[in-house]
Amino acid sequence: MLTAEVLDAIGGLTAHIRTYAAKLPPIVHLSAVLSGVKPSVEAVDSYETIVSRIRSQSAGTPYKGLNESFVSSLEAFEMGNLIGSVQPLLSVLDHVERMQRDNEIEVRQIDEKRLKDYRSVLRKVLPGNQPELDGSGGGVS
Repeated sequence: MLTAEVLDAIGGLTAHIRTYAAKLPPIVHLSAVLSGVKPSVEAVDSYETIVSRIRSQSAGTPYKGLNESFVSSLEAFEMGNLIGSVQPLLSVLDHVERMQRDNEIEVRQIDEKRLKDYRSVLRKVLPGNQPELDGSGGGVS
């Protein structure tokens, strides 16, 4: 298994998350997800297929340690938990970068760009990352 194949999987999962996030209302209470706001059955099936493929292909490779995060992301996605589906994928990206830094895997320059792009997309779908909120939360001056 190559780093590019792992990134292909992350890209597919990121696309599903972005599509789902676009369907959510601008403000959703984090402890409640309406049943009508969950991802479609087709999206969940496709997400599960990607996770299943990466799990089977990563056996016996340095990437097998990422499987738990992929499964956590899938479980959260199935429930409609946007934050819970994004955080494990960000963790996977961190782990891949750490593996590269420790020379456990080889990451080509084009794959480094993909790592940054996927991280950016995933961060943007998280609540609180809207530009109009920049600078907020700093308290009263």
